[in-house]
Amino acid sequence: AALATLIGQIVSFIVLFVGVYRSDSINISPKKFTFNGYYVKNIINGGLPSLCRQSISSLATICMNLSAGSYGDYAITAMSVCARTVMFFNSAMIGFGQGFQPVCGFNYGAKKYDRVIKAFWFCVKVSFVFLFALSVLSFAFAPNIITIFSDDPKVIAFGTPALRFMSASFPLSAFIVMSNMCMQTIGKSARASFLALARQGLFLIPLLLVLSYFFGAVGIQMAQMWADIITFIISVPLQISVINEMKREII
Repeated sequence: AALATLIGQIVSFIVLFVGVYRSDSINISPKKFTFNGYYVKNIINGGLPSLCRQSISSLATICMNLSAGSYGDYAITAMSVCARTVMFFNSAMIGFGQGFQPVCGFNYGAKKYDRVIKAFWFCVKVSFVFLFALSVLSFAFAPNIITIFSDDPKVIAFGTPALRFMSASFPLSAFIVMSNMCMQTIGKSARASFLALARQGLFLIPLLLVLSYFFGAVGIQMAQMWADIITFIISVPLQISVINEMKREII
């Protein structure tokens, strides 16, 4: 697995490098490089939310495994299967959000704020329907999904309720992810970074500790669901404030 990951990264780099090197519109040369603090600052502001979103998920996985580890290897396996299943769905959601970003960026830069708002709500509606369908399917077929990865009865018994809890909050990610992508694209880096950290870090990690203490295994199984719910509640006023700011600029 490690070798496959390494090879995949090398091949991806080569493909991208060749594509850029042969491009007529992009001419890369070390001689043309000059340090510019303005661009560095903007690059950091633009990329910080992505860094927060990707790095905190690794820490959350470690905490999830540590919490589940007290119940045995089967619990770690079950939660890992659920986390990977949810990650697969969220990856599709993030991909959709990244497709929204160029539309958001172009129109925001052109001061077409009404188009940004319209595109945002369109993406929220489409992704909500998509995630709602996945939520229903994963809730109904949770044991079958777990069985794809393991036929251990203990893993299936522990993972089924966990996946169903996670499925219940799937649709909320439509608003959370689109809000995060919108804020990141229009330069609201602080708010976007906070929202990126919230779901997997600021809320999930404390909830794992608190809920597992009071509710045991069930607390671990439903921690992600409550993290999603709290993140959604926080994201609503953040994004509405951004939308209201754009509305005030519409002529």
